[in-house]
Amino acid sequence: MKIVVTGLIATYPLGGVSWDYIAYVAGFARLGHEVFYLEDTGNWFYDPRAQTFTDDVAFNIRYLGDAFAFAGINLGNRWSVRSPDGVYHGAPQAEVERFCRSADLLLNVSGACWLRDGYRGARRTAYLDSDPCYSQSKLIAVERGTASDDVAYSVGLIRAHDCFLTFAENIGQPACRIPDCGLQWMPTRQPIVLEHWPVQRDLSAAAFTTVMSWKTDVTLPSIDGTTYGGKNVEFEKFIELPRRTPAVLEIAVAGDAPRERLRQWGWRVVDPQQYSNTMVAYRDYLGRSRGEWSVAKNAYVASRSGWFSCRSAAYLALGKPVIVEDTGFRAYYPTGSGLLAFSTMDEAVEALAAVNRDYRRHCEAARALAEREFAADRVLTQLLQTIGLG
Repeated sequence: MKIVVTGLIATYPLGGVSWDYIAYVAGFARLGHEVFYLEDTGNWFYDPRAQTFTDDVAFNIRYLGDAFAFAGINLGNRWSVRSPDGVYHGAPQAEVERFCRSADLLLNVSGACWLRDGYRGARRTAYLDSDPCYSQSKLIAVERGTASDDVAYSVGLIRAHDCFLTFAENIGQPACRIPDCGLQWMPTRQPIVLEHWPVQRDLSAAAFTTVMSWKTDVTLPSIDGTTYGGKNVEFEKFIELPRRTPAVLEIAVAGDAPRERLRQWGWRVVDPQQYSNTMVAYRDYLGRSRGEWSVAKNAYVASRSGWFSCRSAAYLALGKPVIVEDTGFRAYYPTGSGLLAFSTMDEAVEALAAVNRDYRRHCEAARALAEREFAADRVLTQLLQTIGLG
């Protein structure tokens, strides 16, 4: 099949971001499909060196090419990045539009791409909601006439798709507080190309780590009178954890985090920039960890979304045990070996102790779980079947 994958690799040239979108490009290509990568956000590109946005696209386009090469992807001329001035870097506009019209699927991952008229015409045009609760909050704001012009435009683009996928695996279930907003949401999950994440076993690794942003939301999602928060809301519930466990806990945290207060409670706080600027640095940081300990955004937890982190899936693939806050995902993933969920302080403390009591077994279980639940060939084959292209 001919498949268009959208993403943010050039727009946000950061290690974790790149791996998420690379998995779709590489995963579909390895299944034998003809893949075209398209990036068109309508915004200028982020330069991590200057930590600001820029209209000089040279670094970002070079980064994209390096990312493809590092991941073993050869698309030839089947890629294009449109900058806000209307210039297409890579394949020209006419070629982009020709491929889109002839495609079997345009997969708009994270809704990252503006669905311009010229990009339409594929047999299936699928919106992949990687940020559940936030997307539906926008849809509700338009329904109730409270949306800004920007949100209304964004919602118009969402509704222009004919298929709707989501990482909210619990959507439609009684416990989930995220409404469907009149759309048929079909659950999916992050694919992992396992060859990109070889097992890194170090039984002496000391620190449970995570890479996170403290608070990044300009506008918080609001549904049925409830306004949901970001990771900072959930992290505060567990800020005393280092004093409750002998485990070493380290966070590479971006944003306006109370770093000194975190250190006072016993957290090891490190600069995320050196560990997230490249795909290699990001993977190596995860690989040097004993495992992951992390909370989720309050919006995912309180809504009982069933969302599961792309980053956590990568830790699992590396053979690193994952201890993460439950969002309702326990109904869909086997927990207890390799993957442990918590909702309370006591559960978090016990999960860390359980992993350290039998660390090797949890490492082996982590990789096995990644192979069963996140292998790209399985996830993407199921995705195609779900939307009627399998």
